[in-house]
Amino acid sequence: MSLTDSSSEHIAKAASVASTSLAILSSNDRNEALTAIYQSLSQAKDTILAANARDVELASIAAADGQLSQSVLKRLDLSRPGKWDDMLQGILDVRELEDPVGPKEALHHSKLLWCMASLGPVRFTCPIGVLLIIFEARPEVIANIAALAIKSGNAAILKGGKESTASFLAISTAISAALSATAVPNAAIQLVTTRDVIASLLECDRYIDLVIPRGSNDLVRYTKEHTRIPVLGHADGLCAIYIHSDADPETCIRILLDSKLGYPAACNSVETLLVHQAALETHLPAIASALLEQGCSLRCDSASKTTLSANLPAAQATLLQDATDEDYDTEFLSPILAIKTVAPPAGSSDDVALTLAVAHINAHSSHHTDAIMTSSSALARQFQASVNSACVFHNTSTRMADGMRFGFGTEVGISTNKIHARGPVGLEGLCIYKYVIGGSGQVAADYGGAGAKRFKHEKLDLE
Repeated sequence: MSLTDSSSEHIAKAASVASTSLAILSSNDRNEALTAIYQSLSQAKDTILAANARDVELASIAAADGQLSQSVLKRLDLSRPGKWDDMLQGILDVRELEDPVGPKEALHHSKLLWCMASLGPVRFTCPIGVLLIIFEARPEVIANIAALAIKSGNAAILKGGKESTASFLAISTAISAALSATAVPNAAIQLVTTRDVIASLLECDRYIDLVIPRGSNDLVRYTKEHTRIPVLGHADGLCAIYIHSDADPETCIRILLDSKLGYPAACNSVETLLVHQAALETHLPAIASALLEQGCSLRCDSASKTTLSANLPAAQATLLQDATDEDYDTEFLSPILAIKTVAPPAGSSDDVALTLAVAHINAHSSHHTDAIMTSSSALARQFQASVNSACVFHNTSTRMADGMRFGFGTEVGISTNKIHARGPVGLEGLCIYKYVIGGSGQVAADYGGAGAKRFKHEKLDLE
C-alpha cells in the first residue's frame, strides 16, 4: 500500500499497471499478504486506536456544533465493542475463503456451459481490474477493502473523508509496512491524501473499472452523477418489516429490538414497521412497549396510534408521535421507527394483506433489505418472490444483511443495483469472467456453407 498525493491520472495509471501484476499472483502470495496485514495491524493496535480517538474527539466537537451527524460519529469510532476484533477477523476470514480467481473457479462455472466440438470454451473468473472506493468515516474500510481486493486480484484506490484522517493514516501505515515484504505491488493498494481529488478521479474511466462509494446519500448520488465509470452501491438503507397476523409475538419483539436498536446508524437497520390490522392489538403493544423502554421514538399512523394509546401505560402512550407521509420515505439512522397499518378489506384473504404490504415496500423501500414475520411458509415464499429488494428475509432481523454474517469474510459494501453483484458484496462481486478456448487450427469458415462441419454441443465435465 502507498500513501500518495500524486495527480489523479498518475494514481489511476499506476493502479492499472499494478492490477496486471496482482491478477497473476499465486493464491499463496495473496494469502501471505493478508497474513502480513493481519499481523501488522495487530501489532499497531495501540497506535491506531490512539489516532482514532483523536478523530473521534474532533468529530464529537463537530457533531455538537451540528456540523456532523451522530450516525457518522458512531461509524467513525473503532473502539465500539467488537469493531476492532471484527475488522481483524474479517481479514483472516477472507484469507481462508476459496480462491475466486483461476482454474478451480473456472471448472465450477464451466459445468453451466456447452462445448463446441473439441474447442471446449471455458469460463474463467478473473479480477475486475481497478477499484475506486470513496468513503466517509468508516476507518475499518481500509482493512476490509485491502483484504478483499488483494484476495480477488484487484487493485484499489481509496479516498477517505477528512473526519477520519488520523485513523486512515495510521491504518495505512501499518498495511503499507506489511505489504512491503510481500509480492503485492506497492501501487496495488493506494490511499489518496490529496484534497479535492474525487472529481478528477471520477474522470479516469480509461484506468478505473468500478467505483464503490460508501457514505452518505449525497456522496453516492454525487458519484453516480459525475462519472462514466460503473458505480456499485446504494443511496439509502430504508428497510421495512411486515408483521402478519399469524406471526409469533415473542419472535417479533426480539427481531424488532435487534433490527431497530442493535445499531440504529447501520444501513440495515429497520426504519418502517408494517403491521397487519389483525395484529394491532395482539402483537403491537408488546413490541411498542419494548421499543419505548429502550428509548425508541415511534411515529404512528392513526390506527396504530389509537390501538397503542388504549393498550399502553399512560406514561408510554404520551410518547407516541403522529407519522407523516415523509416518515415512510425516511432513513432515520437513529432510534426512530415509523409504523403503518396494513388494512385489507373485511373478509379478504391473507394474499390481499400481503399484496398491500408488498406494494408499500416496493414503492417506498430503498430495495436494500426487507423482512416478513409470519408462521406461514407459503406466505413467506410469496413475500420473498414479490419484494424487489437485494435481501428479503423471513423471521429474522434485517441486521443479518451483512457480508461477514453471510460468510463472505467481509464486504466492500451493499449493492442495490440490478447487476451481477447485489446485496452484501464480497469476493464474487469483485470478479468478472473471460472465455478461454484451446483449439488446433479451427476457423469459423469451417462451420458455414455447404458441407460444413457441424457444432456438437454437449455438456463437458472437467472435473
